Amino acid sequence: MNNMMKRKITTTIMTLSLSTVALMAQVANAQSNSRDTITAVGSSTVYPFSTVVAERFGKSTKFNTPKIESTGTGGGMKLFCTSNAINTPDLSNASRRMKKSEFDMCVKNGVKSITEVLVGYDGIVLANSNTANKMNITRKELFLALAKNVPKKTAALS
Repeated sequence: MNNMMKRKITTTIMTLSLSTVALMAQVANAQSNSRDTITAVGSSTVYPFSTVVAERFGKSTKFNTPKIESTGTGGGMKLFCTSNAINTPDLSNASRRMKKSEFDMCVKNGVKSITEVLVGYDGIVLANSNTANKMNITRKELFLALAKNVPKKTAALS
């Protein structure tokens, strides 16, 4: 991985962290009269990043460290959209956009103040140990490895 790519990844992670902390601070201010801990549920992909941000938030503010749970994106949406009650999550981490059916469920249950904050995109990184044989993967092979459906004849993809 070259230095430019490392800088972009670091910048993306820092942007993610700052955006999440800003959002958590807003939720903390809104919830300060109701309970003393922010709760977030959702994507297992986002969970490691959210946990780090929550820990930093807890150490650098006067608020308690937020409680982060890995429930999967769909499970997190169900919990988030249950109601506005104090025992429901404040945030739902997702590795995709909210579905219309999930939005409709939220509205039906009185969860009407929904703000989507895009903080990044998922990505795939290929790495090769310096001590191993050089990895030789073609774009065609990479495409086929990630394809939803693999065609029987792949010659047209060359």
